[in-house]
Amino acid sequence: MHADIVPMVVGVMIFLASLISLKLGISVAIVEIVIGAIAGNLGLQPESWMVYVASLGGIVLTFLAGTEIDRKLLKARFKESFLIGFFSFLVPFIGAGLYAFFIAGWSYKASIIAGIALSTTSLAVVYSVLVETGLNKEEIGKLLMAATFITDMGTALALSIIFLKPTFYTLVFVIISILVIWLATKFSHVIFHHPELRNKVIEPEIKYLFLLLLIFIYFAALGDGHAILPAFILGLLMSKQFSESKGTKVLQDRLRTVAYAVITPLFFIVGGMKISVPLLAASIGLFVAFFLVKIIAKFIGVYFFAQRYIPKGSMYTTLLMSTGLTFGTISSLFGLNAGIINQVQYSILVGVVVASAVIPTFIAQRWFLPLHSEDIIEWSCEDEWGA
Repeated sequence: MHADIVPMVVGVMIFLASLISLKLGISVAIVEIVIGAIAGNLGLQPESWMVYVASLGGIVLTFLAGTEIDRKLLKARFKESFLIGFFSFLVPFIGAGLYAFFIAGWSYKASIIAGIALSTTSLAVVYSVLVETGLNKEEIGKLLMAATFITDMGTALALSIIFLKPTFYTLVFVIISILVIWLATKFSHVIFHHPELRNKVIEPEIKYLFLLLLIFIYFAALGDGHAILPAFILGLLMSKQFSESKGTKVLQDRLRTVAYAVITPLFFIVGGMKISVPLLAASIGLFVAFFLVKIIAKFIGVYFFAQRYIPKGSMYTTLLMSTGLTFGTISSLFGLNAGIINQVQYSILVGVVVASAVIPTFIAQRWFLPLHSEDIIEWSCEDEWGA
Protein backbone atom coordinates (compact mmCIF):
# COMPACT_ATOMS: atom_id res chain seq x y z
CA MET A 1 0.00 0.00 0.00
CA HIS A 2 1.33 3.44 -0.93
CA ALA A 3 2.63 5.25 2.16
CA ASP A 4 0.68 8.44 1.43
CA ILE A 5 -2.65 6.68 1.89
CA VAL A 6 -1.76 5.05 5.22
CA PRO A 7 -2.61 8.07 7.43
CA MET A 8 -6.04 8.34 5.81
CA VAL A 9 -6.70 4.62 6.27
CA VAL A 10 -5.62 4.83 9.91
CA GLY A 11 -7.91 7.81 10.42
CA VAL A 12 -10.82 5.79 9.04
CA MET A 13 -9.93 2.90 11.35
CA ILE A 14 -9.82 5.15 14.43
CA PHE A 15 -13.14 6.79 13.60
CA LEU A 16 -14.78 3.46 12.71
CA ALA A 17 -13.61 1.92 15.98
CA SER A 18 -15.29 4.73 17.91
CA LEU A 19 -18.60 4.22 16.08
CA ILE A 20 -18.51 0.44 16.62
CA SER A 21 -17.66 0.91 20.29
CA LEU A 22 -20.60 3.25 20.80
CA LYS A 23 -22.95 0.96 18.87
CA LEU A 24 -21.99 -2.26 20.66
CA GLY A 25 -21.29 -0.74 24.06
CA ILE A 26 -17.87 -2.35 24.46
CA SER A 27 -14.46 -0.84 25.10
CA VAL A 28 -13.01 1.06 22.16
CA ALA A 29 -9.63 -0.48 23.01
CA ILE A 30 -11.02 -3.92 22.13
CA VAL A 31 -12.42 -2.69 18.83
CA GLU A 32 -9.16 -0.96 17.92
CA ILE A 33 -7.14 -4.13 18.59
CA VAL A 34 -9.51 -6.23 16.46
CA ILE A 35 -9.53 -3.70 13.62
CA GLY A 36 -5.74 -3.53 13.79
CA ALA A 37 -5.50 -7.32 13.54
CA ILE A 38 -7.83 -7.40 10.53
CA ALA A 39 -5.93 -4.61 8.78
CA GLY A 40 -2.55 -6.18 9.51
CA ASN A 41 -3.56 -9.50 8.01
CA LEU A 42 -5.02 -7.77 4.96
CA GLY A 43 -1.63 -6.27 4.18
CA LEU A 44 -1.55 -2.97 6.05
CA GLN A 45 1.70 -2.72 7.99
CA PRO A 46 2.51 0.05 10.47
CA GLU A 47 4.76 2.83 9.27
CA SER A 48 7.68 3.86 11.46
CA TRP A 49 5.81 6.95 12.63
CA MET A 50 2.88 4.77 13.70
CA VAL A 51 5.15 2.53 15.76
CA TYR A 52 6.69 5.51 17.54
CA VAL A 53 3.36 7.24 18.19
CA ALA A 54 1.95 3.92 19.41
CA SER A 55 4.86 3.61 21.83
CA LEU A 56 4.17 7.14 23.05
CA GLY A 57 0.49 6.24 23.41
CA GLY A 58 1.30 3.39 25.78
CA ILE A 59 3.50 5.70 27.86
CA VAL A 60 0.83 8.42 27.98
CA LEU A 61 -1.80 5.90 29.09
CA THR A 62 0.54 4.62 31.77
CA PHE A 63 1.23 8.16 33.01
CA LEU A 64 -2.49 8.97 33.09
CA ALA A 65 -3.17 5.75 34.99
CA GLY A 66 -0.64 6.82 37.60
CA THR A 67 -2.34 10.20 38.05
CA GLU A 68 -5.65 8.45 38.77
CA ILE A 69 -4.37 6.46 41.74
CA ASP A 70 -5.40 7.70 45.14
CA ARG A 71 -2.17 7.62 47.13
CA LYS A 72 -4.03 7.64 50.43
CA LEU A 73 -6.06 4.64 49.33
CA LEU A 74 -2.92 2.91 48.04
CA LYS A 75 -1.21 3.42 51.38
CA ALA A 76 -4.23 2.29 53.36
CA ARG A 77 -4.89 -0.74 51.12
CA PHE A 78 -1.33 -1.65 50.17
CA LYS A 79 -1.74 -5.19 51.48
CA GLU A 80 -4.72 -5.87 49.21
CA SER A 81 -3.20 -4.34 46.07
CA PHE A 82 0.15 -6.04 46.68
CA LEU A 83 -1.33 -9.51 47.19
CA ILE A 84 -3.56 -9.27 44.12
CA GLY A 85 -0.80 -7.79 41.97
CA PHE A 86 2.04 -10.04 43.12
CA PHE A 87 0.18 -13.32 42.69
CA SER A 88 -1.27 -12.05 39.41
CA PHE A 89 2.36 -12.06 38.23
CA LEU A 90 3.79 -15.08 40.07
CA VAL A 91 1.24 -17.81 39.29
CA PRO A 92 1.08 -17.20 35.48
CA PHE A 93 4.87 -16.78 35.36
CA ILE A 94 5.39 -20.20 36.91
CA GLY A 95 2.43 -21.88 35.18
CA ALA A 96 3.17 -20.69 31.63
CA GLY A 97 6.90 -21.33 32.05
CA LEU A 98 6.37 -24.90 33.24
CA TYR A 99 3.85 -25.61 30.48
CA ALA A 100 6.20 -24.25 27.80
CA PHE A 101 9.14 -26.32 29.08
CA PHE A 102 7.55 -29.65 30.02
CA ILE A 103 4.52 -29.83 27.71
CA ALA A 104 5.31 -27.66 24.67
CA GLY A 105 8.96 -28.73 24.66
CA TRP A 106 10.38 -25.22 24.42
CA SER A 107 13.93 -24.48 25.55
CA TYR A 108 14.65 -23.30 29.08
CA LYS A 109 15.16 -19.67 28.07
CA ALA A 110 12.20 -19.69 25.69
CA SER A 111 10.02 -21.05 28.50
CA ILE A 112 11.10 -18.20 30.76
CA ILE A 113 10.18 -15.72 28.03
CA ALA A 114 6.77 -17.40 27.76
CA GLY A 115 6.30 -17.16 31.52
CA ILE A 116 7.23 -13.48 31.57
CA ALA A 117 5.13 -12.57 28.52
CA LEU A 118 2.01 -14.28 29.85
CA SER A 119 2.35 -13.02 33.43
CA THR A 120 1.57 -9.44 32.46
CA THR A 121 -1.52 -7.34 33.00
CA SER A 122 -2.02 -4.45 30.60
CA LEU A 123 -2.13 -1.20 32.54
CA ALA A 124 -3.10 0.58 29.31
CA VAL A 125 -6.10 -1.71 28.70
CA VAL A 126 -7.19 -1.69 32.33
CA TYR A 127 -6.97 2.10 32.54
CA SER A 128 -8.82 2.62 29.25
CA VAL A 129 -11.68 0.36 30.33
CA LEU A 130 -11.92 1.96 33.76
CA VAL A 131 -12.04 5.45 32.27
CA GLU A 132 -14.79 4.45 29.82
CA THR A 133 -16.87 2.90 32.61
CA GLY A 134 -16.17 5.68 35.12
CA LEU A 135 -14.70 3.20 37.58
CA ASN A 136 -11.35 4.98 37.53
CA LYS A 137 -12.85 7.39 40.06
CA GLU A 138 -13.97 4.58 42.36
CA GLU A 139 -12.00 2.53 44.86
CA ILE A 140 -12.13 -0.63 42.74
CA GLY A 141 -10.57 1.20 39.80
CA LYS A 142 -7.80 2.71 41.87
CA LEU A 143 -7.10 -0.61 43.55
CA LEU A 144 -7.05 -2.35 40.16
CA MET A 145 -4.53 0.12 38.74
CA ALA A 146 -2.31 -0.22 41.81
CA ALA A 147 -2.42 -4.03 41.58
CA THR A 148 -1.72 -3.90 37.84
CA PHE A 149 1.34 -1.74 38.44
CA ILE A 150 2.67 -4.28 40.95
CA THR A 151 2.09 -7.08 38.43
CA ASP A 152 3.96 -5.24 35.70
CA MET A 153 6.70 -4.29 38.14
CA GLY A 154 7.25 -8.01 38.73
CA THR A 155 7.31 -8.63 34.98
CA ALA A 156 9.80 -5.84 34.33
CA LEU A 157 12.07 -6.94 37.18
CA ALA A 158 11.98 -10.57 36.03
CA LEU A 159 12.94 -9.61 32.48
CA SER A 160 15.68 -7.29 33.70
CA ILE A 161 17.19 -9.63 36.28
CA ILE A 162 17.10 -12.80 34.16
CA PHE A 163 18.02 -11.55 30.69
CA LEU A 164 19.03 -7.94 30.33
CA LYS A 165 22.69 -7.02 30.64
CA PRO A 166 23.02 -3.58 32.25
CA THR A 167 25.31 -1.13 30.51
CA PHE A 168 26.55 2.35 31.27
CA TYR A 169 23.54 3.75 29.42
CA THR A 170 21.20 1.69 31.58
CA LEU A 171 22.62 3.53 34.57
CA VAL A 172 22.18 6.82 32.72
CA PHE A 173 18.53 5.95 32.06
CA VAL A 174 17.93 5.18 35.75
CA ILE A 175 19.65 8.38 36.91
CA ILE A 176 17.86 10.58 34.37
CA SER A 177 14.50 9.00 35.26
CA ILE A 178 15.02 9.62 38.97
CA LEU A 179 16.17 13.18 38.32
CA VAL A 180 13.23 14.00 36.02
CA ILE A 181 10.72 12.52 38.47
CA TRP A 182 12.22 14.44 41.39
CA LEU A 183 12.35 17.76 39.54
CA ALA A 184 8.85 17.31 38.12
CA THR A 185 7.26 16.52 41.47
CA LYS A 186 9.02 19.48 43.10
CA PHE A 187 8.62 22.19 40.48
CA SER A 188 5.75 21.29 38.10
CA HIS A 189 3.42 23.54 40.06
CA VAL A 190 5.35 26.49 38.64
CA ILE A 191 4.16 25.46 35.14
CA PHE A 192 0.68 24.38 36.18
CA HIS A 193 -0.19 27.47 38.21
CA HIS A 194 1.74 30.21 36.43
CA PRO A 195 -0.83 32.94 35.60
CA GLU A 196 0.69 33.62 32.17
CA LEU A 197 0.60 29.94 31.14
CA ARG A 198 -2.77 28.77 32.38
CA ASN A 199 -5.73 28.32 30.02
CA LYS A 200 -3.78 29.23 26.92
CA VAL A 201 -4.84 27.81 23.57
CA ILE A 202 -1.25 26.70 22.91
CA GLU A 203 -1.51 24.32 25.94
CA PRO A 204 2.02 24.78 27.38
CA GLU A 205 1.24 22.49 30.32
CA ILE A 206 0.37 19.56 28.05
CA LYS A 207 3.46 20.16 25.95
CA TYR A 208 5.51 20.17 29.15
CA LEU A 209 4.10 16.78 30.20
CA PHE A 210 4.74 15.32 26.75
CA LEU A 211 8.33 16.58 26.96
CA LEU A 212 8.86 14.70 30.23
CA LEU A 213 7.52 11.49 28.70
CA LEU A 214 9.61 11.91 25.55
CA ILE A 215 12.71 12.26 27.75
CA PHE A 216 11.85 8.92 29.37
CA ILE A 217 11.37 7.28 25.96
CA TYR A 218 14.69 8.53 24.60
CA PHE A 219 16.84 7.51 27.54
CA ALA A 220 14.97 4.19 27.89
CA ALA A 221 15.85 3.34 24.28
CA LEU A 222 19.43 4.43 24.92
CA GLY A 223 19.71 2.15 27.95
CA ASP A 224 17.75 -0.83 26.53
CA GLY A 225 15.02 -0.24 29.09
CA HIS A 226 11.40 0.85 28.89
CA ALA A 227 9.73 4.10 29.88
CA ILE A 228 6.58 2.54 31.34
CA LEU A 229 7.79 2.26 34.93
CA PRO A 230 9.15 5.82 35.29
CA ALA A 231 6.08 7.18 33.49
CA PHE A 232 3.76 5.44 35.92
CA ILE A 233 5.80 6.50 38.96
CA LEU A 234 5.79 10.10 37.70
CA GLY A 235 2.03 10.00 37.28
CA LEU A 236 1.61 8.42 40.71
CA LEU A 237 3.76 11.05 42.43
CA MET A 238 2.02 13.87 40.54
CA SER A 239 -1.46 12.55 41.31
CA LYS A 240 -1.74 14.87 44.31
CA GLN A 241 -1.06 17.90 42.10
CA PHE A 242 -3.75 16.79 39.65
CA SER A 243 -6.35 16.41 42.38
CA GLU A 244 -5.57 19.41 44.56
CA SER A 245 -7.20 22.09 42.39
CA LYS A 246 -9.85 22.49 39.72
CA GLY A 247 -7.29 23.91 37.29
CA THR A 248 -5.01 20.88 37.32
CA LYS A 249 -8.02 18.55 37.13
CA VAL A 250 -9.06 20.34 33.93
CA LEU A 251 -5.50 19.91 32.67
CA GLN A 252 -5.73 16.18 33.31
CA ASP A 253 -9.00 16.02 31.35
CA ARG A 254 -7.48 17.94 28.45
CA LEU A 255 -4.46 15.64 28.36
CA ARG A 256 -6.79 12.64 28.31
CA THR A 257 -8.74 14.17 25.42
CA VAL A 258 -5.58 14.77 23.41
CA ALA A 259 -4.36 11.24 24.08
CA TYR A 260 -7.63 9.46 23.26
CA ALA A 261 -8.15 11.37 20.03
CA VAL A 262 -5.28 9.83 18.05
CA ILE A 263 -2.30 8.75 20.16
CA THR A 264 -3.74 5.90 22.22
CA PRO A 265 -5.85 4.49 19.36
CA LEU A 266 -2.61 3.93 17.45
CA PHE A 267 -1.23 2.05 20.46
CA PHE A 268 -4.06 -0.48 20.31
CA ILE A 269 -4.27 -0.64 16.50
CA VAL A 270 -0.54 -1.30 16.10
CA GLY A 271 -0.79 -3.92 18.84
CA GLY A 272 -3.46 -5.70 16.81
CA MET A 273 -1.33 -5.54 13.67
CA LYS A 274 1.31 -7.69 15.35
CA ILE A 275 -0.91 -10.77 15.13
CA SER A 276 -0.14 -13.10 12.23
CA VAL A 277 -3.24 -15.17 11.59
CA PRO A 278 -1.50 -17.69 9.24
CA LEU A 279 1.18 -18.47 11.83
CA LEU A 280 -1.44 -18.74 14.56
CA ALA A 281 -3.61 -21.00 12.42
CA ALA A 282 -0.65 -23.32 11.88
CA SER A 283 -0.14 -23.58 15.65
CA ILE A 284 -3.72 -23.19 16.83
CA GLY A 285 -3.39 -25.96 19.41
CA LEU A 286 -0.50 -24.27 21.20
CA PHE A 287 -2.22 -20.90 20.93
CA VAL A 288 -5.37 -22.17 22.63
CA ALA A 289 -3.34 -24.07 25.24
CA PHE A 290 -1.23 -21.06 26.19
CA PHE A 291 -4.29 -18.83 26.30
CA LEU A 292 -6.04 -21.23 28.68
CA VAL A 293 -2.90 -21.55 30.80
CA LYS A 294 -2.71 -17.76 31.15
CA ILE A 295 -6.40 -17.35 32.01
CA ILE A 296 -6.48 -20.27 34.47
CA ALA A 297 -3.26 -19.14 36.14
CA LYS A 298 -4.58 -15.59 36.45
CA PHE A 299 -7.78 -16.95 37.96
CA ILE A 300 -5.83 -18.96 40.53
CA GLY A 301 -3.56 -16.03 41.35
CA VAL A 302 -6.21 -13.30 41.54
CA TYR A 303 -9.72 -14.59 42.14
CA PHE A 304 -9.41 -15.83 45.71
CA PHE A 305 -7.77 -12.63 46.93
CA ALA A 306 -10.32 -10.58 44.98
CA GLN A 307 -13.12 -12.66 46.48
CA ARG A 308 -11.84 -11.80 49.93
CA TYR A 309 -11.16 -8.11 49.41
CA ILE A 310 -13.60 -7.19 46.60
CA PRO A 311 -16.41 -9.73 47.03
CA LYS A 312 -18.91 -8.09 44.65
CA GLY A 313 -16.31 -7.26 42.02
CA SER A 314 -14.11 -10.35 42.25
CA MET A 315 -14.80 -11.77 38.78
CA TYR A 316 -14.57 -8.35 37.17
CA THR A 317 -11.21 -7.79 38.88
CA THR A 318 -9.95 -11.23 37.87
CA LEU A 319 -10.90 -10.76 34.22
CA LEU A 320 -9.30 -7.33 33.92
CA MET A 321 -6.16 -8.58 35.66
CA SER A 322 -6.05 -11.31 32.97
CA THR A 323 -5.52 -8.79 30.19
CA GLY A 324 -2.13 -8.29 28.59
CA LEU A 325 -0.61 -6.14 25.87
CA THR A 326 2.34 -3.81 26.35
CA PHE A 327 4.78 -5.71 28.56
CA GLY A 328 3.73 -9.04 27.05
CA THR A 329 4.55 -7.77 23.57
CA ILE A 330 7.79 -6.18 24.79
CA SER A 331 8.90 -9.41 26.46
CA SER A 332 8.08 -11.46 23.36
CA LEU A 333 9.88 -9.02 21.08
CA PHE A 334 12.93 -9.09 23.34
CA GLY A 335 13.00 -12.90 23.09
CA LEU A 336 12.68 -12.76 19.29
CA ASN A 337 15.40 -10.13 18.83
CA ALA A 338 17.73 -11.99 21.19
CA GLY A 339 17.25 -15.26 19.29
CA ILE A 340 15.67 -16.96 22.30
CA ILE A 341 12.35 -17.67 20.56
CA ASN A 342 11.57 -18.09 16.85
CA GLN A 343 8.95 -16.35 14.70
CA VAL A 344 6.31 -19.02 15.33
CA GLN A 345 6.79 -18.87 19.11
CA TYR A 346 6.71 -15.08 18.92
CA SER A 347 3.42 -15.09 16.98
CA ILE A 348 1.88 -17.54 19.46
CA LEU A 349 2.88 -15.44 22.47
CA VAL A 350 1.83 -12.12 20.93
CA GLY A 351 -1.41 -13.70 19.72
CA VAL A 352 -2.18 -14.91 23.23
CA VAL A 353 -1.23 -11.54 24.70
CA VAL A 354 -3.52 -9.64 22.33
CA ALA A 355 -6.33 -12.20 22.71
CA SER A 356 -6.07 -11.76 26.47
CA ALA A 357 -6.53 -8.02 25.96
CA VAL A 358 -9.75 -8.60 24.02
CA ILE A 359 -11.61 -11.67 25.33
CA PRO A 360 -11.45 -11.18 29.15
CA THR A 361 -12.20 -7.46 28.73
CA PHE A 362 -15.25 -8.17 26.58
CA ILE A 363 -16.56 -10.75 29.06
CA ALA A 364 -15.90 -8.44 32.03
CA GLN A 365 -17.75 -5.54 30.46
CA ARG A 366 -20.60 -7.57 29.06
CA TRP A 367 -21.47 -9.74 32.07
CA PHE A 368 -19.54 -8.68 35.17
CA LEU A 369 -19.44 -4.88 35.12
CA PRO A 370 -20.22 -3.60 38.64
CA LEU A 371 -23.26 -1.32 38.60
CA HIS A 372 -22.97 0.59 41.85
CA SER A 373 -19.66 1.66 43.30
CA GLU A 374 -20.97 1.46 46.86
CA ASP A 375 -21.70 -2.24 46.32
CA ILE A 376 -18.30 -3.16 44.89
CA ILE A 377 -15.89 -3.16 47.79
CA GLU A 378 -16.86 -4.42 51.19
CA TRP A 379 -13.76 -3.97 53.26
CA SER A 380 -13.88 -6.28 56.25
CA CYS A 381 -12.68 -3.85 58.86
CA GLU A 382 -13.13 -6.27 61.70
CA ASP A 383 -11.10 -8.98 59.92
CA GLU A 384 -8.34 -6.68 58.67
CA TRP A 385 -7.98 -3.97 61.26
CA GLY A 386 -9.92 -5.14 64.27
CA ALA A 387 -13.29 -3.95 65.58
